[in-house]
Amino acid sequence: MGGDFRQEVVGHSSDLAAGRKLDLPDADVTFFPQLFGPEDSDRLQSELNERVAWRQETLETERGEIPIPRLTAWYGDPDRSYSYSGITMKPERWTEPLLEIKARIEEVSATTFNSVLINLYRDGRDGVGWHSDDEPELGEHPVIGSVSFGGVRNFLLRHKKKKHEGHRLRAELQLSHGSFLLMRGETQRIWMHQIPKTDEHVDPRINLTFRQIS
Repeated sequence: MGGDFRQEVVGHSSDLAAGRKLDLPDADVTFFPQLFGPEDSDRLQSELNERVAWRQETLETERGEIPIPRLTAWYGDPDRSYSYSGITMKPERWTEPLLEIKARIEEVSATTFNSVLINLYRDGRDGVGWHSDDEPELGEHPVIGSVSFGGVRNFLLRHKKKKHEGHRLRAELQLSHGSFLLMRGETQRIWMHQIPKTDEHVDPRINLTFRQIS
């Protein structure tokens, strides 16, 4: 656990399609455990898996180019390119499944998104390390709408400064099939997050992080 203080994210709602605010300091995070029902989630996962223009991006390291541990794609409005970790992505055109998902999360979040980064985690060997979605083109207070379809993966959050009894404060929750995680306000400036790799068997997972690129 890296010496961090782990805080369980607690909360309850009898309506899985309802969102609940997470009890995190200096953050504005709302979790919808099942915004999309099982049938819609299965259908959308299948459509995305078949229709998304997946790419295997690489990173430049001292050891040369290495593939990032997941497949990615970038979709959005024209001219809404996105750069991270030395990778620049130009948008593919919106598809019907993406517009369907976009409309649903815009309805519950009262936010308009103009682009989306899509990640395919093929198994437990795929993941993403600690980072914040705080690139300049996302604005001063980025709004990130994260939708998950497929295998359940752990999602970790870590405060950049705050500690508890000398250890970095962090929290953990499971991103379930059809779930929606909305992060806004100061969250990206003050917190980091990751999807850790695991040796356990996990089913493939598609994650879509919708954004507003200026």
